[in-house]
Amino acid sequence: MRLILPLLALTLPLTGLSAQNAPPPLLAAVEQQLAQGPAGTRYGLLVATLEGEPILAIAPDQRFIPASNTKMFTTATAYADLPALDAAAQGTGVRLDRGDVILVGHGDARFSSAEDCATNCLQTLADAIAAKTLHVRNIVGDDSWFPDERWGPGMSWNNIQSRYGTGISALTLDDNEMTASVAPAAIGTPPTVTAPAYYSIDNRVTTVLGKGEAITVDRMPYGRVIRLTGTIGAEAQPATLHFSIDDPAHYAAWRLRGLLIARGVKVDGAVMARHRPLSPADDPAIRKNAPAARPPAPTMLAQLPALPLADDMRIINKQSQNLHADLMLRRVSRAQASGSIADGQVALHRLMAQAGLPETSYSFADGSGMSSYNRITPRAAVTLLTWIARQPWGMAWRDTLPIAGQDGTLRGRFKGTLLEGKLFAKSPIQKFLRGSNTLRFCG
Repeated sequence: MRLILPLLALTLPLTGLSAQNAPPPLLAAVEQQLAQGPAGTRYGLLVATLEGEPILAIAPDQRFIPASNTKMFTTATAYADLPALDAAAQGTGVRLDRGDVILVGHGDARFSSAEDCATNCLQTLADAIAAKTLHVRNIVGDDSWFPDERWGPGMSWNNIQSRYGTGISALTLDDNEMTASVAPAAIGTPPTVTAPAYYSIDNRVTTVLGKGEAITVDRMPYGRVIRLTGTIGAEAQPATLHFSIDDPAHYAAWRLRGLLIARGVKVDGAVMARHRPLSPADDPAIRKNAPAARPPAPTMLAQLPALPLADDMRIINKQSQNLHADLMLRRVSRAQASGSIADGQVALHRLMAQAGLPETSYSFADGSGMSSYNRITPRAAVTLLTWIARQPWGMAWRDTLPIAGQDGTLRGRFKGTLLEGKLFAKSPIQKFLRGSNTLRFCG
């Protein structure tokens, strides 16, 4: 029997468990497993057939934080209107305006400047500029395709400096993150840090005996100085660190400047970013659901083709990619309205209503699950999954989910069990910050 098994858990005071339609041995086995959880854990669980017949229920109508399970609802909203989204999608482009280079983002999550980039590359746009002119002024990163909402409401501030909470922008490059390498040096001295020059590195790490590594990264929001503290063993392999980008449009323009200079283009001006401030017109409730304003699009010197969004759905669900999920919600929003989170929520609520979910059974503040404001009941999750299974696109969407024991975030789970290769599921990933008892929901 095929089962749909969303399990949502959150560390809250333990509540009483009740079950319905569950065979006593099954209920007893489940309760025995749940009893082994940490004290104070609250569980919500609903197991049902594809026809919606409940088999086992524990607090099915209480609301829980779904964490990365949120990505299921975001991608389902996109998949339900995928042909229209693909038709509306545009790739990143570049234009010249009175000597300035304007790099224009359209929400592409897979735009790259990697040295081995073969498609969807910033280098392609740099080549187009260099073929047109060898003298430019300012380099401007323009992400005004979406309003400036770089983080969803309810995301913990301490995630901003990590790759899990990087800024969300219509002009996204290299997943809006940077990497650095830390190689040990002589004992008692700072290690060697190799990193792009976009950030200044305050290296306070010390090389010590052994093979271990304990490096802490700290950066203030919108800050351009990264402080590294801790230790690395003299016998350790170089450590790879990941830094988030708070202003992706500015970073993309900075990268483009370097590529232009390498191609012999003289750059006289500065690196700049152009944002569209969030306004009342980006809220459908204030607009009274009137159409969102669409200023005319300027002509591009060169523009990359848009990539199929279904491929990005696989990245979102199988890898639990936060940035791509939040961009997908905004792309849904932009295809229908302004590109704001609020307009994306309207599309999501429309899908939930079609699936028969009561509005009181869920609330979402972002597309990735990083927000602590997100809530859903197990019954609502099962109702939606049951509805998706009956849609013409349901099987294609299901194939974007991790497969037990085979790929994605479930690659190492359920191996050697009856569920290996048969369970398609999105799992919430929960990590504890080092040295802290604060729970962080990550992707």
